[in-house]
This record gives sequence, C-alpha cells and structure tokens, in this order.
Amino acid sequence: MGELDALLSPFRIKSMTVPNRAVLPPMGTGLANPDGTVSDALLAYMKRQAQGGVGLLISEITGIAPNGVVLKKQLAAWDDAFLPGLKQLAAVMHSGGGKAAMQLHHSGRESAYMLKKGMAIGPSPLPSLIYGQPPREMTLQDIDEIVAAYGSAAARAKAAGFDAVEIHGAHGYLITQFLSAISNQRSDEFGGDFKSRARFLFEVVRSVRKSVGDDFPVLLRISAEEYIKNGYTVDDVLTILPDLIGSGVDIVHASVGTHGSPAGITSAPPEFDVGFNVWRAEKIKKAGPIPVIAVGRFNDPRLANDVIARGEADMVAFGRQALCDPDYLLKARQGRYEDIRRCIACNQGCIEREMFEGKSVRCAINPETGMEIDCPTGPVANPRKVWIVGSGPAGLTAAVEAKRLGHDVTVFEKEAHTGGNIRYACKAPHKEIYLDWIEFLAKQAKDAGVRIQTKSPVTEAMLIENRPDAVIVATGGEKIVPRIDGMDQPHVFDAWQILGETVKPAKAILVVGGGLIGMETACFAAARGSDVTLIEQLPSSPVPKFTSHGYSLHKYLRQAGALLRFGCALKSINPDGVIIECDGREERLSSFDQVVIAVGMKPRNELKTFLTENHIRHVVVGDALKVRRIMEATEEGARAAWEL
Repeated sequence: MGELDALLSPFRIKSMTVPNRAVLPPMGTGLANPDGTVSDALLAYMKRQAQGGVGLLISEITGIAPNGVVLKKQLAAWDDAFLPGLKQLAAVMHSGGGKAAMQLHHSGRESAYMLKKGMAIGPSPLPSLIYGQPPREMTLQDIDEIVAAYGSAAARAKAAGFDAVEIHGAHGYLITQFLSAISNQRSDEFGGDFKSRARFLFEVVRSVRKSVGDDFPVLLRISAEEYIKNGYTVDDVLTILPDLIGSGVDIVHASVGTHGSPAGITSAPPEFDVGFNVWRAEKIKKAGPIPVIAVGRFNDPRLANDVIARGEADMVAFGRQALCDPDYLLKARQGRYEDIRRCIACNQGCIEREMFEGKSVRCAINPETGMEIDCPTGPVANPRKVWIVGSGPAGLTAAVEAKRLGHDVTVFEKEAHTGGNIRYACKAPHKEIYLDWIEFLAKQAKDAGVRIQTKSPVTEAMLIENRPDAVIVATGGEKIVPRIDGMDQPHVFDAWQILGETVKPAKAILVVGGGLIGMETACFAAARGSDVTLIEQLPSSPVPKFTSHGYSLHKYLRQAGALLRFGCALKSINPDGVIIECDGREERLSSFDQVVIAVGMKPRNELKTFLTENHIRHVVVGDALKVRRIMEATEEGARAAWEL
C-alpha cells in the first residue's frame, strides 16, 4: 500500500461517496451574523477550508433551537428563514470537491450566553461544571419540542443541499447531559441507568432519520468516554451501540471528554500524543458493524493513513490542523510534508479566544484563519523595501507575508539564531513542537527569498544610510529585572539562563514568579530532577487551570512534588536563604542552591523614537508593543505586512 493510499481512498455510506477519508470536523467559528445567518466571513472561511480537498466537511455547530446557542454569532437552522444562507454555505463547502454535512447542536446547560439570559435548559437543574449555574429542568413537553427541532433542522439541511447531517452528542452539550449521571438525575423514563439516560438520544436520532429519509447519511458525534470522575466510559457506549444503529445512526464520530473534563481533553494540548484517542474509536468499530471517524490531535496525514490501513477507523478528522494549514492534504498528496504547518495544540485562537473571550476563531500560527476576507492575495502594485527587526513569531510571520505579497524583505536578528523567545518557551516539557514550528517558519521565510541576517542589530546609522521604505519593529520583549536586595549573589540566575541551558538547574531551586515563564521554568527544572519551590506575589496563580496548558503545568508540578506558594513576595536574598513576605508577615526560607528570577517581560522597542523623529514609516508589533501570546504576535506581524 502506498504512503497515503488508505487515507486517499473513497468511502461510500448510503447515498454519499466521499472522495477521500480526511474529515474537517465541526468547529465553532463565531463568524456567523448575530442573527445566526450565514455571513460573508463564514463563507470565506469555509471556502478556504474546502480548497484543501478534504473528503468530508462538517459545518460548525448549527443551532436547532434558540435556547441552545453557545456563541453570540452561531450558525442556526431552526427556521426556514435560514435556508438561503445555508444553501450558500453548502455550495461553498462543495467547491473543493468534498461532501458537506451539517452538524445539529443544542448546548443545554453548557452556555454562558443562555445561562445569563435565564434560557438554558437541561435534563436536571444541576449547575454547569464550567459556569457554575443551573439550567431549568426540561419538562416532557420540552423534550418533545427539542426532539422535533432536531428533525426539522435536519430536513432543512437536506433542503439546503447538504449531503449528510451530524448530531452533536459530545463534549458536555445537551445530549451528553442526558447520557451522563453527573448531569441527569431524572426519575422518569429519561433518567436511570445508562440505557434509560440514552433514550433522549435515541429519540433524537429517530426524529432526524424520519425527517431525512432512509438513504440520507446520519452521523453521530459522541464523546466515547466522558473522561471525568464518575462519568460514563466507552464500555457503557458499547452497550447502546445496537440501539444507535437501530435508531438510524450510520457513522459514529468518536470524540472524548466534555468541556468540564480535566486537561482540556476535547481539544488536547501537546501533553497528549498524536492519535491518543484512536483506541476508543477502534473499540467501537470492532464492537458493531458501523463505520467510525477517529479524532485526536492528528497533524500528520501519514499517521492518519496508518490508522485507516490498520482498520482502527474508517476516516480521520483533522480539526485544529485544518485551521493551522488548510492545504495539509494537498501538500501531502504532493509529498511536500516538510511544507505542512503542523498544529502546535496551543488552543489560543481556536478555543480560548472563543470560549473565554467571546471572539471569533483564529489560529495562533496561521494568521489567515478567521481573517480570510482581510488577507490579501497579492502581488502588490508597488513593492517596497521592508526591514523587519527581530525574528520571533511576529517578525518571521511579517517576513513571510510581506514576501508573499511581493515586497523586498530583510530580517535583522541581533542574536545568533532566529526564533526570539520561542527558543526558551519550547523548553518546558511537551513543548518541543513550538521549536519545530519556529524553525519551520524561518525555513519558509528563507525558501521564499527573505534575507535573514543574524548577529545583526539594527543601528540608527544603518537606517539613515539605507533608508528602508518601511520598518516592522518586532524586537519582542526583554526580561524584567526586579530591584531586590541580594540580586548580585552568585547563586542567583534568571529564567533565560536556565531555559537557555547556559546554567544547569541545581538540586534545590527557588523560582520567583508564578506566571507562564516561572511555571514553565519550574517544570523544566523539575524534569531535570530539581526540588522546586515557586513563589508568586499574586494571591492565586496567573496561569489559570481552566486552560489546557495551564492545567497541564499545574498537574506536572504537583506530580513532581513542587511547592507552589501564592501571595508571597521576595524581599531579599542572602547567601544561605531568602526573606519573603506573606500576608504581611516576613518569613525566612533556606536550603536553596539556586534562586531563579522569572518575573516576566516588558516590551523592547527602543527604535521607535528614532524612527518617528526621522519620519521613517514603521509599525511596532508583537511583544515589542505589548507582551502577550503567540496569537497576537503573528496576527500583528501579518497585518503589518498586509497594510504596507
């Protein structure tokens, strides 16, 4: 069998034949219009995804009832008024040769939006694990109405030209809430044992099947395992598999977890291996005569091909990878694996931006995603001589985009290597993929013809002599050095020396600073055998556990036996210990071989004043403007290039 023969083979299910077995799974975008209709931005996003040649594209979560919306700008299908836009969407999804499915969704209690409005419903009036508020318990009439709504929305999907529908029964939304004993404590026919709790799901499937007919494919996305204490397991799901098939399910899309599960497993961070969830899909596939879609951090088509070739699944979903590089399958077909931009599973733009900030989708390392309308195609009419100062995420992204548009681009980097602070950020356990990405980005720039000069700080004289048409200042951030008595002690270092491996972590180490730099430095040292104590002056961790990476950092340090103390400020450092202040009381800590300062960064943009005074066109981007995440750096770098 060839390298991608299994993945690229067609697959038929009832009336639908997909040209290959790569799947774009449903991912909320927040790009719909506020009234739930299809927007130009959503059409542009989906058209870009379709261009990649994926076999089956599944729409984002599409609301079947007004009280089941998660996002303020969420696609909807609960009324015929939505049909014109849905027809446009289906046509765009077909534009790359793939098949199109609409996902049918109701949030139940897991919607801050509906909870705030007092409209959220659920099987029982138990608080959301995420938002802490209870929904209204559904009456039997409510259940009948929602079941019918699923069927009506499915009929609209078929009328709009979709080839299939997918029922969203995963990730803690309404159907999962009925399945779970954690959220369903009903005493009627929709509560009780697992099969009784699954009755709502069976009725939804039957309603959908009745609405679309016998030959129209019906997919079910289900959390094959709840992945939470006292939650249901994949073995429980196997007990209802015959009923699901009998009710009308044609394909099982086997996801895992809920948004209330630990570690952000529904969108797993890099701490989870690629394909970590395949075994659950395989178990379902072997238990019943039904095709299965596997999902779980896939970012390499070759690995997906192997899963299909081994018979572990029939299709494989590439979610965040498709946001990261919509052309991953085209590049794989051409054997250009080194040109695939691989998802780093950071969740900054695709999960955290939407769930915690209420904004539309982005990808931290692909600035085009979610901004397809804004992204120019080029080439520009008037190419410019562009200097980019700094080769971190913002600078290299700006370089790639400016060169793509036809500008003459030179990158100046004062250090010996490109990459900026990513060279340090990649050192925490499981973050090696960040280094892979920044090296990929540098290679893309060089291959495109960008001149990259390392060990080349930009001086005022250089700017006056060469007079570039535009300068993009992407000099990043610099470490903050606090004024603390004893900072000159020989056992005092900073996080960059430890992460840069110019200084080896000692046996007993005190990390000062509990932000991301401090937490990752602590993990780096713990992984190398250090006994770690971390202090942070804020009363709680600046790295929240509700983010997938934050959860993993806290878990790693807890398992390593590290001591984390919050609400404690460092006052002074002595040869044999330190003085800290906690709750207004001073305390002495001793027995540290090293004190590592990791209190964060501040912008580095000393060129800005000179550029302004000399009327040289310029823009400051990324951490040089304000210290933030990769996502902001790459977006600002890209926009700087687009607006030249």
